[in-house]
Amino acid sequence: MKPPLLLLILLLATVSASPLYPKQLKALQSLNISTPTNDPCNNNNNTSSSSITCDDASPYRHITSISFTNCPSNLSLTYKTLKPLSISLLTLSFTNCPSLPPPHHLPHSLNSFSAVSSFLHNRGRLSGLFLARLVNLQTLKISSTPISTSRRLYVILGNMHKLTSLTISNSNLSGFLPKSFHSNLTHIDLSNNSLKGSIRTSITRLTNLKSLDLSHNSLSGQIPNTIKNLTFLKTLSLASNKLSGTIPNTLSSIPELTHLDLTKNQLNGTIPSFFSEMKNLKHLNLADNSFHGVLPFNETFIKNLNFFEIGGNDELCYNKTVLSSKLKLKGIAPCDKYGFPLWSPSQKEETLSGENDYGDYDGEGGGNEKETEKVKEDEEEEHNGSKKTLFGLGIGLFSLVFLILLLFYLSKRCRWI
Repeated sequence: MKPPLLLLILLLATVSASPLYPKQLKALQSLNISTPTNDPCNNNNNTSSSSITCDDASPYRHITSISFTNCPSNLSLTYKTLKPLSISLLTLSFTNCPSLPPPHHLPHSLNSFSAVSSFLHNRGRLSGLFLARLVNLQTLKISSTPISTSRRLYVILGNMHKLTSLTISNSNLSGFLPKSFHSNLTHIDLSNNSLKGSIRTSITRLTNLKSLDLSHNSLSGQIPNTIKNLTFLKTLSLASNKLSGTIPNTLSSIPELTHLDLTKNQLNGTIPSFFSEMKNLKHLNLADNSFHGVLPFNETFIKNLNFFEIGGNDELCYNKTVLSSKLKLKGIAPCDKYGFPLWSPSQKEETLSGENDYGDYDGEGGGNEKETEKVKEDEEEEHNGSKKTLFGLGIGLFSLVFLILLLFYLSKRCRWI
């Protein structure tokens, strides 16, 4: 009889959980989130636009997390509503709440704040100075939500010493990258903004960083050699900027890198061979730059990638003796014997089609091989024709010079006689 009795006691303890703190319950009722007859801490009873988490304190439980999703147009978070929630609230998030005015009295105790596609259709924007007051944040996520700030990112981040995850993407952020970041950061996403200037060494000092996304900005200059300090980095995206110079060899010192995207920049030089030695690399995008020379990868390396894209580098080509003709690489031509592409960019687009999970790589082959071979033959014939034309011009020029010298010699000899 003892085991059933113990189960009964545990069941009664669960059913008789402490009630919610009265002032917080009243605040939820004013937001139409809760009624006197339901338990707001039970997510099954919440409205579809909110999710609430509570602690197990006694004699009253307290709200620790609120998540608003698809907010109704009449929702309003006033100071009077937020004040009683501020006693215990640690996490607050908004997703798809475009008509909601940004709250102006968030509790400083928050360790996580998120706003995605919110605060759009109103007179005020989410203030950078307001966010800067949340000094206890560990996670900050602002995405597709405009921020009004003084054009400087450090205005927001200056006092967030506990921050580990930072996302401010597609939020009209402008200015330069800060001269310093707090060392606790493990995740940075500042994509789809208007940031300019160089990639400062302040980022490469973040030795705990695992993910860095600075894509779709206006960053310029070279990728710093100090990138090698980010030894725990797994994801690096610098796509769609104005970066120039070569890929630094120090990038090979990041053993955990699995995702690298450098597409749509102004990078040049040859593609380093060290990529094929990076065993964890699964996503490699080097398209739409100014790389030249021979692609240094073999078929095994390309097939081991989940995604590979290399097109849009008109002076780049691949070695036909290393990569099989059945390995379709969209947007890149085979090399001639001099190490130059056999095809012009327009012919690449016409003759190389077909795309699969590998991006540029199509492992099936076939289909257009005869057409491809015909283009190669036409190119070689045209190339040989050009050489013959140049040879003929050379002989003609030599003959003309010889005739002039001969006439000059004869005229001198006649004058002597």
